[in-house]
Parts: sequence; C-alpha cells; structure tokens
Amino acid sequence: MSVAELTPDDVAALLAAHPEWMLAREGKAIARTFRFKDFSEAWGFMNRVALLAEAQDHHPEWFNVYNRVEVTLTTHDAGGLSARDAKMAAAMDALLA
Repeated sequence: MSVAELTPDDVAALLAAHPEWMLAREGKAIARTFRFKDFSEAWGFMNRVALLAEAQDHHPEWFNVYNRVEVTLTTHDAGGLSARDAKMAAAMDALLA
C-alpha cells in the first residue's frame, strides 16, 4: 500500500505544531526524547503508546534506558514522513498533556 510523503510545507507545519520533535535521518523522520521520573513511568508511557500504535497500525522505532524513551517516526511505505507520523506524534504528545 502506497502512502503519500509529506510536502516540505506539511513537515514545517508538523514541526511547528510539535516543537519537541526534531527532523532526523536527513529529513525523512522525526525524533523526540521523552524523560520521565523513573523506569516505571517510562515503561507505562511505552505501554500506552504500544496500544495506540497497534490501533493505528503504525509502529515507532524506540529505545528505552531507565527514565528515557527515544522515539523515531517515519513511514517506510512513503519513503519518509507521512500523515501517519504526524498523527502518532500528536497522540504521543497528548499522552503527556
């Protein structure tokens, strides 16, 4: 299934709406590091994200050490960023609100 890659204007809007996220992989991905009080909070966040990811059929690349969760979002089917990444970033940010 082909997924449309975001335009440069779409990427700019995504970053403006989610300033904690930064471009990665030569503009083909966005990344953010989340920090929590301890491992339990970090793991709880990852569990909630896992449920969202499964429901959206769009799974983040992530790395966890103690209270830190590093996330990278990209859409392989699009060859870069897509609306799926924007939706997942917004959902992850909303979990912290």
